[in-house]
Amino acid sequence: MKNIFKLLLIPFPWFLKRILLQLFFGYQLHKTARIGFSWIYPDHLIMEENSKIGHLNVAIHLNKIHLMYASKIGRGNWITGFSLKGNKKHFAHQLNRKPELVLGEQSSITKQHHFDCTNQINIGKYTTIAGYQSQFLTHSINIEMNRQDSFPINIGDYCFVGTNVVILGGAVLPSFSVLGAKSLLNKVQLNEYFLYGGVPTIPIKELNKTSKYFLRTEGFVN
Repeated sequence: MKNIFKLLLIPFPWFLKRILLQLFFGYQLHKTARIGFSWIYPDHLIMEENSKIGHLNVAIHLNKIHLMYASKIGRGNWITGFSLKGNKKHFAHQLNRKPELVLGEQSSITKQHHFDCTNQINIGKYTTIAGYQSQFLTHSINIEMNRQDSFPINIGDYCFVGTNVVILGGAVLPSFSVLGAKSLLNKVQLNEYFLYGGVPTIPIKELNKTSKYFLRTEGFVN
């Protein structure tokens, strides 16, 4: 019955849907936040002022989604995780695991990406997850221990992540960085103001610190 209720909510007018989501699910939704025709049901949802989630997105089996001021998720994205609820043997050794997606102030995710939030995916402010079909994968099988492990992914501020990349658990993209299309980011990178790319990713060249993308005060790019 609960899933039927969730399904029935999807086409509701937003002003009414927002009230029902807050009342029945305890979500924190600013009056200027908005969700399109999408299946967005994490355990906890926080949407700050002017944040938006577009149409045809799915977000299930994760503890929390937090969209900060004026951040946006486009359309057709698949956001999943592995909930902390229930008595489950998977990831029982990871007591501090956070299955959540945090999207920083005025950052954006475009469309048709996959976010595996078995562990936290944290995206900084003024960052763009661009293009299509990128994969953010926080969990995998530990062959030596014969168990599933997960590690967070951290993307810094003012980053540009190109189309069709793969980013694995434990990876860090530092602030003021560009990750080139079709790259594989599988570890911690340290240097800001660099173009990273390749399989696996390596630093390619230093970027101009005065580039207008790194200095903008509005997330939207004309």
